[in-house]
Amino acid sequence: MVQQIFSTCAVYFVVWWITLFAILPFGLRTQAEDNHVVLGTIESAPTKFRGLRVVLITTLVSGLIYGAWYISSHYLGIGFNSIPPIIPRYDG
Repeated sequence: MVQQIFSTCAVYFVVWWITLFAILPFGLRTQAEDNHVVLGTIESAPTKFRGLRVVLITTLVSGLIYGAWYISSHYLGIGFNSIPPIIPRYDG
């Protein structure tokens, strides 16, 4: 039971982390786009970083992705063995 809980948390953490880097650039305005570059920073630095917004959207999207994976694997029986092989097998 404990191993199942840790496995569930580990899979969700990996999905959340990948989703974070997919969500992070959306809605980002750089200092160069706003023509307000702060001395000592690079032009591609964000003008306003909305960390809470990014974390909330990432949590929502990763929850949906994880839920779809959970339903497809546990209730529909779709797994890695369901993917057809695309590389020919060599039995020689």
